[in-house]
Amino acid sequence: MDEIPEGRPLDSRAELSEFLRTRRARLQPQDVGLPHFGRHRRVPGLRREELAQLAGVSVAYYTRLEQGNGRNVSVEVLDAIARALRLTDAEHAHLTHLAKPKAHKKKAVRPQYMRPVLQQLLDSIEGVPAYVVGRRSDILGWNALAAALFGDWGELAPADRNWARICFLDPRSRELFVDWDRKASDIVSYLRMDAGCYPNDPQLSSLVGELSVKSEEFRSLWATHDVQEKGHGVKRMRHALVGDLTLSFETLRLPDDCDQSLIMYHAEPDSASAQGLRLLASWGRDASSVGSGTK
Repeated sequence: MDEIPEGRPLDSRAELSEFLRTRRARLQPQDVGLPHFGRHRRVPGLRREELAQLAGVSVAYYTRLEQGNGRNVSVEVLDAIARALRLTDAEHAHLTHLAKPKAHKKKAVRPQYMRPVLQQLLDSIEGVPAYVVGRRSDILGWNALAAALFGDWGELAPADRNWARICFLDPRSRELFVDWDRKASDIVSYLRMDAGCYPNDPQLSSLVGELSVKSEEFRSLWATHDVQEKGHGVKRMRHALVGDLTLSFETLRLPDDCDQSLIMYHAEPDSASAQGLRLLASWGRDASSVGSGTK
């Protein structure tokens, strides 16, 4: 794979402008209790003046904010706008990151690595696929069952151990994830959150640039400006060795590094999926390589 040069930092003003515009466009007057006068509106969603009315700010003030000028905006105003736009907690946090960047964002983004003891913890977890993911959806460490389920990340170059690259550039991911569209949307939403927290991360900019060039689907999803935090849920997979699997996952943020999360998958007891995991675990014990992202 050709080396991708480091990209320029993302433009926080442009990100703020587009985020507010796309959130406003998804709301209709009737959604927020405003009268709706006919179908012929020149703009999709709420008008700026309608949003300003709901948030209790002047139209001029909101217009400046939507143009990317959030330098002096107060937390109270951001909270009011978030309520008016019906933002989720993740979207509210993203708005705050964009409008009021913290001082640490101006510093160089520190390299990320996983503590060696975490790899020991992963290796001790049996019967449950588990891995640690960091910023930019980088996969930092994993256990044998995760390698058996998702593919041996140890065979990849460190730069390619990244969920976004795997999802959009490796055709095998479409075969594994039954709900590939949902998986892809989730990953882009996580990257958007990272972009709000670390707009000066050149590796993130390079990743976004690379995927935008190579994947039309990524470009389309990136343009939606949707954001969400890693959480919990259910994934349906179709594994080449054991067939269909329905697995729940839980995301546990590491207390000493909020950018890293431990993600574990599990199946309902005594289910066909649980039997499938047991078969994969047996196969994984015979695999010759187990991944590690530690230094």
